[in-house]
Amino acid sequence: MREMVAEAKAKAPKAKPRTWRGASVAEELPVARVLVNKGVLHLDRLFDYAVPAELSASAQPGVRVRVRFGAGSHRVHGGRREGGGLIDGFVIERRAESDYNGALAALAQVVSPEVVLGPRMLALARAVADRYAGSLADVLQLALPARSARAEAKPSPEPLPPPPAPEPAGWERYGAGPAFLRALAGGGTPRAVWTALPGPGWADELARAMAATLASGRGALAVVPDGRTAARVDAALTALLGEGRHALLTAESGPEKRYRQWLAVSRGSVRAVVGTRAAMFAPVRDLGLVAVWDDGDSSHSDVHAPFPHVREVLELRAVTDGCGFLVGSTSCTVEAAQLVESGWARPLVADRETVRTYAPRIRTVGDELLARDGAARAARLPSLAWETVREGLKTGPVLVQVPRRGYVPRLACERCRTPARCTVCAGPLEAPDQRDLHCGWCGRAEPAWHCEECGSFRLRAQVVGARRTAEELGRAFPAVPVRTSGRDHILDEVPDRPALVVSTPGAEPVAAGAGYAAALLLDGWAMLSRPDLRASEDALRRWIAAASLVRGDGQVVVVAEPTLRPVQALVRWDPVGHAVRELAERAQLGFPPVSRMAAVAGGSAETVEAFLAGAGLPPDAEVLGPVPVPGRRGEASPGERALVRVPPGSGAALAAALKSAQVARLARGVPASEAVRIRIDPLDIG
Repeated sequence: MREMVAEAKAKAPKAKPRTWRGASVAEELPVARVLVNKGVLHLDRLFDYAVPAELSASAQPGVRVRVRFGAGSHRVHGGRREGGGLIDGFVIERRAESDYNGALAALAQVVSPEVVLGPRMLALARAVADRYAGSLADVLQLALPARSARAEAKPSPEPLPPPPAPEPAGWERYGAGPAFLRALAGGGTPRAVWTALPGPGWADELARAMAATLASGRGALAVVPDGRTAARVDAALTALLGEGRHALLTAESGPEKRYRQWLAVSRGSVRAVVGTRAAMFAPVRDLGLVAVWDDGDSSHSDVHAPFPHVREVLELRAVTDGCGFLVGSTSCTVEAAQLVESGWARPLVADRETVRTYAPRIRTVGDELLARDGAARAARLPSLAWETVREGLKTGPVLVQVPRRGYVPRLACERCRTPARCTVCAGPLEAPDQRDLHCGWCGRAEPAWHCEECGSFRLRAQVVGARRTAEELGRAFPAVPVRTSGRDHILDEVPDRPALVVSTPGAEPVAAGAGYAAALLLDGWAMLSRPDLRASEDALRRWIAAASLVRGDGQVVVVAEPTLRPVQALVRWDPVGHAVRELAERAQLGFPPVSRMAAVAGGSAETVEAFLAGAGLPPDAEVLGPVPVPGRRGEASPGERALVRVPPGSGAALAAALKSAQVARLARGVPASEAVRIRIDPLDIG
């Protein structure tokens, strides 16, 4: 019976679309399928609107429009009238008829005739939304910059002819480097994981890979972690190709300039792009190469739903656009190592003799030496560090990397280094004024603390921040200027003359000339002791990034236990070997990237468990938890979180199941206290 009814409906003649106000509609293709810019999962579909005759010429697929949506409008969604004010949207296609037989609301306005959502961008955004269990509208909010009418009114310049293929300067240091460039220049689509040598040459080498792609008549896209790094690649490209051949897409450009640059790319005037995270969606014409630099940097993971990662999005583009792929870093992530192990990409590495030529000498200071060193007990810096600083200052600046900024963020037992915790709530103890000890979570004073492990009554700072370190070094070297670089103020570059530069990880300025004469990497054990699956990988990446700024004949001292694997990898300058071993261990334990994982968080364990019970997870899914989510300083836990793990091949099914369950909940309407948050491939899984 149902089949007969469905067949009758299918054969029923479709009436010409009409609107509730009776406005005249376009003679040809009078129906517009519109994606409303409302990132709610249960509205992640297209809606039909009538195209008024006066808007027919401009309401083309890919343009921005305004439509009436929500309470008060006479738009019908699935048999239920919902109404309201105007909302932004995009025309996805024009059709001759609608599947809905009732009256259609009309398009209210064509915001601009500029086509900003082409078929390739739409397909990419849809693929990203599906992979991360998100909505298409949310992805497009990340992908498309805010409109500027003044930028649209200015014509983009005429595209320049392809430049000549560049010389492989720098790339000959890597065995397969010249062949990689030749493949790009010849129209090939090579895929590579590039472990760059220390020093400033990587920016020029990346620029040459992009220039080789441009020489083939195709486009190139490079995504970097921050504006400072983008400026280095921008300068290298300008020096290599001149002005007008590439666009710089960063937040520092400002909305109008950024949109103008984006339009130049969309219109085909420019075929090379360097930018930060959002540039992963840049609409480069005839894409021949996508590249990501320093893929282990957390900046590459978007902080807005559905939280896509640059590396994964560029992998999608490499497959769908049939273009080359390059992931580069002075270190190597486990995900990059997996690309090589699986055969999807090939390694671009230098031989050991070349590495020894360019890498500085690494020396370690472990617990045993610290225990015997009177200078270390008195001032936290071992004698070897003082000697290294003193010698380095004779020829140039010295870099000092400190894990955190500020004064004494965490305390631990001086004898056994057990973290000092509150006896009531187990929160971390702090002493911001160097005297009174209290809990950082509940605020309770702790006047008679003693270590529960060894009984000691003496405390030490787990990490002394950048300001305190700068003050200590300033007193020790009063004739030398001391500069700091961190969250409050980040330096881009320091001159090539004696100075002490104290920096937090990721904020290290480049030293002009040949680089730093020496570097100290302090409190390494604090970086390694983070309760995170990526602690070792991240510590090694940050150490190598800092050490790469030191001259090849310079010296680096790392204050960390020499027997630990990341420290040994730093001493040997072998980030690839470390990543391969980490990958093997994760494969044994079933951890990402060998498996796919999702984090499901809610206000209570019951909420999370109920959601997962009704989610229709794949049969091979494994649920870990739920467990309390760590709260911020001074706050209680914000809720509970469970991790859902599936083996390779089931990631798409997991994302689809979680998204369907979330759509069903939102459609029914759930109170805020029962809200559930989903994140596919979370960076922090403890």
